[in-house]
Amino acid sequence: MRAHLPAAFRAVLDFAYYSGWRRNEILYLTFSEVDLAAGVVRLSAGRSKTEAPRLRPLSEPLRQVLARRRKRRQAGDGRVFERDGVPVRAWRYALRDGCARAGVPHRLLHDCRRTAARNLVRARVPERVAMVLTGYKTRSLFDRYNIVNERELFKAGDQLVAYLKRR
Repeated sequence: MRAHLPAAFRAVLDFAYYSGWRRNEILYLTFSEVDLAAGVVRLSAGRSKTEAPRLRPLSEPLRQVLARRRKRRQAGDGRVFERDGVPVRAWRYALRDGCARAGVPHRLLHDCRRTAARNLVRARVPERVAMVLTGYKTRSLFDRYNIVNERELFKAGDQLVAYLKRR
């Protein structure tokens, strides 16, 4: 589906997938908030839904997304995610059309937020750190997005059996 999106929308999708940030935190991201040399994005309290400032160290995929956007930047562009000098909007329609062209079920940008939360936990990042990186303020919301699937339930049974055999 990603391949069926315009470049600016692919960049938004990639940033969402690797950061787990909310749509408006991404779409309104400005170059003044990005420090590629230091490898961080600094989101001010007023720009965060939770009204808490956030520091986001850049993983290599995030750094690449932002470096490509900076390279494509036109004079006067304030926002990172612009297309032809106009801030990326109509995200919902671009995603809907991209999914249709790819022949996959409709997805939401917010699905990337859930995926990022799950991926961080599965990568064994401490949950509290994952919450801060993705901007979750409460444990209950984070737990709601960290969905357990059937494969993990079966794996847990196998892990229990292996543990009991070692005892």
